[in-house]
Amino acid sequence: MSLEKFLKESAKDIDKELENFFPKKITAEWVTESLGEPEFSFDENSSQKAVVDPVWDFLDRGGKRWRPALMLLACEAVGGNKKDAMPFTVIPELVHNGTIMVDDVEDNSSLRRGKKSTHLIYGVDIAINAGNAMYFLPLVTLINDANISPEQKATIYDLYAKELLKLSFGQAMDIYWHKGHSEVTEQQYLQMTSYKTGSLSRLAVGLGVILGKGSEKQISVLSDFATSLGVAFQIHDDVLNLKPAEEWGKETGDDIQEGKRTIIVIHSFSLIDSNKKDQLTKILDAKENTVAEIKEAISILDGSGSIDYAKKFAKDIVAESWSNLDKALEDSDAKKMLKEFADYAINREI
Repeated sequence: MSLEKFLKESAKDIDKELENFFPKKITAEWVTESLGEPEFSFDENSSQKAVVDPVWDFLDRGGKRWRPALMLLACEAVGGNKKDAMPFTVIPELVHNGTIMVDDVEDNSSLRRGKKSTHLIYGVDIAINAGNAMYFLPLVTLINDANISPEQKATIYDLYAKELLKLSFGQAMDIYWHKGHSEVTEQQYLQMTSYKTGSLSRLAVGLGVILGKGSEKQISVLSDFATSLGVAFQIHDDVLNLKPAEEWGKETGDDIQEGKRTIIVIHSFSLIDSNKKDQLTKILDAKENTVAEIKEAISILDGSGSIDYAKKFAKDIVAESWSNLDKALEDSDAKKMLKEFADYAINREI
């Protein structure tokens, strides 16, 4: 089976799990099972309009669902059962969607997956609250599951807390660097990306290994691999933001409008002459940019060779991590699919 087919089939199963776990119509039964018996009187309508509807408007826009798919592969690669792990795929997927819903508010993004961002449809207050709800909502799967041992639950809770904390610090770095608040180095950018984007990849593979009862060594090498995937995906998002594919679904040059110091910008600063650097900095630090200014910035970055540099960097970091993972896992169909995941991360178009 090809990775593309695997992702499509997994996405269908994951979508079913999402709807089974978080129905599109809130009910008193779901409230009691997930939140506990209300002490007073629960208003289903407000929760429907302010949480369920915006969450499902977002989830129904689709997505590759690659993080939960990666979780399933990690579980199988260490000898676990995909069927047993499937109900927990909602954890990385809901958290991921929550983070990008909030990220759109923080960046004031206008488009997400080809539609208006959630805060432009439902309001900033509802978008922030619904996004935050998705951080914690999937933990109900652990709270209500009696088949997972207390030791496994404790390990998952520790992993969950650690990676979400890292994610918040990665996002903090990225936000603060906007508009030239710091002179960012390449190594600092990579650490930010490891936190901001790699955290959910590590959460996904960590869940897979724990549920598959894998070893500490397997968690370690798969976590390193997940970090490289997260970094590669972020770098490719940086590239696509400047040179989007047809199905990109976001505004071209958003990163420039936000003043982001991506690996492309950081590398370009080290190569271009002072006049171009001053002009690029001026565009990045401006409160607003014209279409012409965004095009000029993209031209400077492309002309410096930094876009090609970023693409190569992504390939190299994934190749190195795969080399280590290859030695730590026995041959299996899941391992072959993980290799395809590595190739996908560095060659994808959207």
